[in-house]
Amino acid sequence: MLRVDDNGERIPLTIADASIEKGTIVVVCHEVGKTTKKLGKLKAGDHIFDLLGPLGKPAEIENYGTVLCVGGGVMVAPLHFQARAFHEAGNNVIGVVGARTEGQLIFEKEMREICDELYVTTDDGTKGHKGLAFLKELLEKKKIDRVVVMGPIVTLKAVSELTRSKGIPTIVNLIPIMVDAMGMCGACRVTVGDQTMFACVDGPDFDGHQVDFEELMARLKMFTPQEKLAFVFHEEGE
Repeated sequence: MLRVDDNGERIPLTIADASIEKGTIVVVCHEVGKTTKKLGKLKAGDHIFDLLGPLGKPAEIENYGTVLCVGGGVMVAPLHFQARAFHEAGNNVIGVVGARTEGQLIFEKEMREICDELYVTTDDGTKGHKGLAFLKELLEKKKIDRVVVMGPIVTLKAVSELTRSKGIPTIVNLIPIMVDAMGMCGACRVTVGDQTMFACVDGPDFDGHQVDFEELMARLKMFTPQEKLAFVFHEEGE
């Protein structure tokens, strides 16, 4: 969780890389709102007000066999971090990176360096496969032992539905609305199976076949008007 300044909101970002030697971490964000726009304006040597983490439970990294790592949009960055860990654990790693259009693809080079196979997909078909329809055929041809998905909720849901009938363990990374990130405020609650869980302390990784995606999508829209208004005021103020 980070906060740009003392008047700012706290936002959750998933770690995309880390260096023990340098004592650094990497986070990647898409400039879509007031806070991410502020982050994008920072230069080398600038500072942010708060940084809290790492939070939640660590990813389960083992040698499962063949792991399919699917990432969409900005979440391809942290997917790369996990994919590399799976590779180092001895897994055969198949990667899928996607974006709306070719110009929005990120971390393709980094993923290609650590994946045994890499597939590119764009919503408009400007590069690679068009959409995720090809995944159904891929799952038919390959013996996949585990699937990890990061990206928009619609992507998490779509991939989970594809793997459900095949019984392939599917882990999805959830980043719902978060405020305190310590499990006290309850803003990040998600329904997994018959249980209410908090993404900040119980996640961010969950069983994709157990997540109530409809509820999650509805909750994510709760503050959309306020977020849009804050962004407009921020832009007008500058």
